[in-house]
Parts: sequence; C-alpha cells; structure tokens
Amino acid sequence: MKAFVVLGALVATGFASFPTHSTVPAMTTAPTPETTAATGTVYDFTVKSIDGKDVKLSQYKGKKLLIVNTASECGYTPQYKELEELYKKHGDKVTVLGFPANNFGGQEPGTNEQISLFCEKNYGVSFPLFSKISVKGDDTAPLYKFLADKAKNGRVSNAPDWNFCKYLVDETGHVVAFYPSKVKPMSEELVAAIMK
Repeated sequence: MKAFVVLGALVATGFASFPTHSTVPAMTTAPTPETTAATGTVYDFTVKSIDGKDVKLSQYKGKKLLIVNTASECGYTPQYKELEELYKKHGDKVTVLGFPANNFGGQEPGTNEQISLFCEKNYGVSFPLFSKISVKGDDTAPLYKFLADKAKNGRVSNAPDWNFCKYLVDETGHVVAFYPSKVKPMSEELVAAIMK
C-alpha cells in the first residue's frame, strides 16, 4: 500500500515521468493546468552565433521566440522559406532562432560557414542562426536540455525527434509549446499561438 501512495505522490508532484514513444505522432503541447513551476527561463542561456559570437538570449525579452533545430539536407529543409516568411511577416511579435544540428540522419554535415552560406543563398535567411549544436544524446546543448525537461522549463517534456522541431517561448522567456517537424511555420495553429 505504501508503494502506491509514494508513486501517487511522485506522479502528482511531477517527480515521476514515463517515457513517450517517438513513433506516436507528437502533439502540440498546449497550456494545461498540469504546468509545473519552471526553475528558469531561456533568458538564462548564452549561445554562440553562427559566426562564433556570444549571444545572451535575454536580449530577446519582450518578444515571443520560435526555437528550431534546423538541417540543410532534410525533407523539411524547405521550411527555411516559411521560417523566413514568418520572421518577416510577424517579426514584431516573434523572433525565429535557428539551431543547426546533425543529430538526425546526418542531414547537417556542413561547417557553420557552409550552413550560413547555404541558408542565405537558397532561402534568403535573415533571422538569427547559431553555431551547430547537438539537440539529442549525451552531448545535448544546455539550452536543449532545458527545453526538453519539464522539471526545468515548467511546461514541455518533448525532445526533438527529427529536424525542424519547434519550441514556442513567450515574451517572458518561458516555454509554452512544442511543435513537431510536420507543423509548418506558417500553419494556422502556430501563427495563432504567436499572435495571442
């Protein structure tokens, strides 16, 4: 009986988590009453720009952020076009932040310089791009560890399972939702969440 009580208490407080199966279509994580208290915000992180400069994410206070793990040789790579469209059309509300990663299918093999040239030449990318990082595994970048850990971010427990997964962050640096690769940047659901 004690074991059931302890397990129930752990689940209720969010200390017990259960694995999700990646073959089940990921759903958008909408705000729910089950939100836990965040222990930080994305503003706590400093990352490297694609040209190697330190960037404090706190500089983006006051706007929503769409944080995306990108790749240059993926079936979803054309989403760069919609990410740029979103950034240009709704830049007063949201800043797109692109984080190239080679975790899925080896689809981002290039150097930072090659990635930058590819994005500019093929998609006219003007939104901020950052140095290539890992978003999965033992070498996961600290920002992505935070984004995928509900105990830290207070809302989302989804880690990227492919390229072009998206995290929506509110104007105060709190993670509010996760969108899988298949959700297009200019989709009705994502634009509606940004415009709230």
